[in-house]
Amino acid sequence: MAPIKVTEINSEERHAMLSEFIKSIAFKRQQITKVFQKGDEVEVASQVYGFIGSYYDATILSPVGAYHYRIKYKNLLTGDESAPLEEMVSAAVIRPVPPHQDETTSENRFRLYDMVDVFANDGWWFGFISGKIGEEYYVYFPTTADNIAYPRHVLRYHQEWVNGKWKYLPKTRN
Repeated sequence: MAPIKVTEINSEERHAMLSEFIKSIAFKRQQITKVFQKGDEVEVASQVYGFIGSYYDATILSPVGAYHYRIKYKNLLTGDESAPLEEMVSAAVIRPVPPHQDETTSENRFRLYDMVDVFANDGWWFGFISGKIGEEYYVYFPTTADNIAYPRHVLRYHQEWVNGKWKYLPKTRN
Protein backbone atom coordinates (compact mmCIF):
# COMPACT_ATOMS: atom_id res chain seq x y z
CA MET A 1 0.00 0.00 0.00
CA ALA A 2 1.39 3.39 -1.01
CA PRO A 3 1.73 6.08 1.70
CA ILE A 4 -1.12 8.56 1.84
CA LYS A 5 -0.21 12.10 0.82
CA VAL A 6 -1.34 14.83 3.19
CA THR A 7 -3.35 16.40 0.37
CA GLU A 8 -5.33 13.17 0.01
CA ILE A 9 -6.59 13.27 3.59
CA ASN A 10 -9.92 15.00 4.05
CA SER A 11 -10.58 17.29 7.00
CA GLU A 12 -12.57 14.69 8.98
CA GLU A 13 -9.75 12.16 8.68
CA ARG A 14 -7.14 14.76 9.64
CA HIS A 15 -9.27 15.83 12.60
CA ALA A 16 -9.53 12.20 13.76
CA MET A 17 -5.81 11.52 13.26
CA LEU A 18 -4.76 14.63 15.19
CA SER A 19 -7.24 13.85 17.95
CA GLU A 20 -5.80 10.36 18.45
CA PHE A 21 -2.24 11.70 18.32
CA ILE A 22 -2.96 14.37 20.94
CA LYS A 23 -4.71 11.86 23.20
CA SER A 24 -1.69 9.54 23.00
CA ILE A 25 0.56 12.40 24.15
CA ALA A 26 -1.83 13.75 26.80
CA PHE A 27 -2.28 10.37 28.48
CA LYS A 28 1.42 9.46 28.61
CA ARG A 29 3.60 10.18 31.58
CA GLN A 30 6.72 12.34 31.24
CA GLN A 31 10.05 10.67 30.78
CA ILE A 32 12.06 11.48 33.91
CA THR A 33 15.14 13.20 32.45
CA LYS A 34 15.71 16.06 34.88
CA VAL A 35 16.22 16.38 38.60
CA PHE A 36 14.54 19.53 39.86
CA GLN A 37 15.79 21.72 42.68
CA LYS A 38 13.99 23.87 45.23
CA GLY A 39 12.75 27.03 43.50
CA ASP A 40 12.65 25.58 39.97
CA GLU A 41 9.71 26.75 37.85
CA VAL A 42 7.85 23.80 36.31
CA GLU A 43 4.61 22.70 34.66
CA VAL A 44 2.61 19.88 36.24
CA ALA A 45 0.37 17.64 34.13
CA SER A 46 -3.06 17.00 35.55
CA GLN A 47 -3.97 13.35 36.07
CA VAL A 48 -7.59 14.17 36.97
CA TYR A 49 -10.28 12.97 34.56
CA GLY A 50 -11.63 15.94 32.60
CA PHE A 51 -8.33 17.79 33.05
CA ILE A 52 -6.05 15.35 31.17
CA GLY A 53 -4.04 17.31 28.60
CA SER A 54 -3.62 20.35 30.83
CA TYR A 55 -0.51 21.67 32.57
CA TYR A 56 -0.31 24.02 35.54
CA ASP A 57 2.52 26.40 36.47
CA ALA A 58 4.18 25.55 39.77
CA THR A 59 7.36 25.98 41.80
CA ILE A 60 9.34 23.13 43.34
CA LEU A 61 9.28 23.44 47.14
CA SER A 62 11.40 20.34 47.83
CA PRO A 63 12.27 16.87 46.56
CA VAL A 64 10.53 14.03 48.43
CA GLY A 65 12.43 10.80 48.01
CA ALA A 66 13.73 9.77 44.60
CA TYR A 67 10.66 10.31 42.41
CA HIS A 68 8.37 12.86 44.05
CA TYR A 69 8.32 16.59 44.67
CA ARG A 70 6.41 18.95 46.91
CA ILE A 71 5.16 21.77 44.68
CA LYS A 72 3.21 25.02 44.99
CA TYR A 73 0.92 26.01 42.13
CA LYS A 74 0.95 29.58 40.84
CA ASN A 75 -2.70 29.74 39.77
CA LEU A 76 -4.48 26.93 41.63
CA LEU A 77 -5.75 27.72 45.11
CA THR A 78 -6.69 25.70 48.19
CA GLY A 79 -10.34 24.69 48.62
CA ASP A 80 -11.12 27.81 50.66
CA GLU A 81 -9.14 29.94 48.14
CA SER A 82 -7.01 31.37 50.94
CA ALA A 83 -3.59 30.35 49.54
CA PRO A 84 -1.85 28.72 46.58
CA LEU A 85 -2.41 24.96 46.48
CA GLU A 86 0.54 22.81 47.56
CA GLU A 87 0.79 19.07 46.97
CA MET A 88 3.16 16.18 46.45
CA VAL A 89 3.38 14.92 42.85
CA SER A 90 5.29 12.26 40.96
CA ALA A 91 8.33 13.29 38.92
CA ALA A 92 6.56 11.65 35.93
CA VAL A 93 4.00 14.50 35.78
CA ILE A 94 6.53 17.36 35.97
CA ARG A 95 8.36 19.08 33.15
CA PRO A 96 10.37 22.31 32.95
CA VAL A 97 8.56 25.43 31.76
CA PRO A 98 8.85 25.59 27.95
CA PRO A 99 10.95 28.40 26.49
CA HIS A 100 9.09 31.65 25.84
CA GLN A 101 7.81 32.05 22.28
CA ASP A 102 8.27 35.41 20.58
CA GLU A 103 4.80 36.58 19.65
CA THR A 104 6.04 39.25 17.25
CA THR A 105 7.57 37.00 14.59
CA SER A 106 5.66 36.47 11.37
CA GLU A 107 6.16 32.70 11.72
CA ASN A 108 3.98 32.77 14.80
CA ARG A 109 0.74 32.87 12.80
CA PHE A 110 -1.32 29.83 13.58
CA ARG A 111 -2.72 27.75 10.78
CA LEU A 112 -5.39 25.11 10.55
CA TYR A 113 -4.37 21.92 12.44
CA ASP A 114 -1.35 23.45 14.23
CA MET A 115 -0.95 21.87 17.67
CA VAL A 116 -1.18 24.52 20.37
CA ASP A 117 -1.53 25.10 24.09
CA VAL A 118 -4.17 27.55 25.31
CA PHE A 119 -3.93 29.34 28.65
CA ALA A 120 -7.44 28.98 30.12
CA ASN A 121 -8.95 27.98 33.45
CA ASP A 122 -5.64 28.55 35.28
CA GLY A 123 -3.56 26.19 33.09
CA TRP A 124 -2.24 25.31 29.65
CA TRP A 125 -4.55 23.03 27.61
CA PHE A 126 -3.33 20.98 24.63
CA GLY A 127 -5.35 20.99 21.39
CA PHE A 128 -5.19 21.97 17.74
CA ILE A 129 -6.40 24.86 15.61
CA SER A 130 -9.72 23.87 14.07
CA GLY A 131 -10.63 27.22 12.50
CA LYS A 132 -10.39 30.99 12.64
CA ILE A 133 -13.10 33.62 12.56
CA GLY A 134 -11.99 37.22 12.67
CA GLU A 135 -9.23 37.54 15.24
CA GLU A 136 -10.22 34.42 17.20
CA TYR A 137 -8.78 30.96 16.73
CA TYR A 138 -10.94 27.94 17.41
CA VAL A 139 -9.11 25.20 19.28
CA TYR A 140 -10.36 21.62 19.48
CA PHE A 141 -9.42 19.67 22.62
CA PRO A 142 -9.57 15.90 21.94
CA THR A 143 -9.47 14.95 25.63
CA THR A 144 -12.65 16.91 26.40
CA ALA A 145 -14.22 17.17 22.89
CA ASP A 146 -14.56 20.96 23.32
CA ASN A 147 -14.10 23.41 20.42
CA ILE A 148 -13.63 26.94 21.80
CA ALA A 149 -12.59 30.33 20.35
CA TYR A 150 -9.61 32.19 21.85
CA PRO A 151 -7.68 35.37 21.12
CA ARG A 152 -4.10 34.96 19.84
CA HIS A 153 -2.45 36.20 23.06
CA VAL A 154 -3.47 33.08 25.06
CA LEU A 155 -2.05 30.61 22.51
CA ARG A 156 1.39 29.09 22.11
CA TYR A 157 2.72 26.35 19.83
CA HIS A 158 2.75 23.05 21.68
CA GLN A 159 6.16 21.65 22.63
CA GLU A 160 7.06 18.29 24.12
CA TRP A 161 9.86 17.59 26.62
CA VAL A 162 11.72 14.70 24.94
CA ASN A 163 15.04 13.22 26.10
CA GLY A 164 15.80 16.31 28.14
CA LYS A 165 15.09 18.82 25.35
CA TRP A 166 12.14 20.85 24.13
CA LYS A 167 10.82 19.81 20.72
CA TYR A 168 8.14 21.38 18.60
CA LEU A 169 5.78 18.86 17.14
CA PRO A 170 5.75 18.96 13.34
CA LYS A 171 3.44 21.65 12.06
CA THR A 172 0.62 20.33 9.94
CA ARG A 173 0.25 22.34 6.79
CA ASN A 174 -2.43 22.11 4.13
